[in-house]
Amino acid sequence: MRCRRAVGALLLAGAVTGLAAAPVQAQAQAQAETLSQARAQAQEYRYWSFWDSKGGSWSYASEGPATARPADGSVQGFRFTVSADSAAAGKPRAAADFDALCQGTPAREGSKRIGVVIDFGTAADAPDGETPPKARTECARVPEDASAGDALAAVARRLRYDSNALLCAIAGYPKSGCAEQVSGSGGAGGSGGARKAPSSPSAKAADGDGDGGPSAGLLGGIAAVVVLGAAAVWQARRRRG
Repeated sequence: MRCRRAVGALLLAGAVTGLAAAPVQAQAQAQAETLSQARAQAQEYRYWSFWDSKGGSWSYASEGPATARPADGSVQGFRFTVSADSAAAGKPRAAADFDALCQGTPAREGSKRIGVVIDFGTAADAPDGETPPKARTECARVPEDASAGDALAAVARRLRYDSNALLCAIAGYPKSGCAEQVSGSGGAGGSGGARKAPSSPSAKAADGDGDGGPSAGLLGGIAAVVVLGAAAVWQARRRRG
């Protein structure tokens, strides 16, 4: 009798575990698929990124060059890059070394010295038909209240901005365009291709785009049904006995 009760308890425990695990597994799978689709659909942009020097290394700037007001001894970096966000943006490849950049520019009262690094990026990031110029490093002497944009203007000509004061070109590079969307890993951008809308996990399963096998949640549900059926048969036999 005790053995039968133990078997019945085990069957019921298995049923409860199967029912609880099925929706959790299905939810985890759906979240993983959604995250994968979001990454695949991330769109990339071609633009001038702006960097601050902190402890001799580059850090993505928290504000634009028009409003940033670096102190004497700072280094500002500009890198033409293609990326979907700041985390993936290419950093200036020259070192953020103020002493090396401004060693021949002595301090002067009423002004400040700003090291400026201009990295025109790689050929892979260049717009069609253009070749990136060689990187430049300069030391700008500007008024004490000057912005990073003022420091850039002091050492580089032919700057181009859009109507929202977004930096579009340095030294005439690139010739046209401003922060244009380019083809990303999950869809086409400003090049004229059609954008592919992300599909939901349920639609993906219905369309047969999965790996061809049942999901972990489905297997868990089937197992739960089997266990519940076995438990019901056992209970019926027990009553008749």
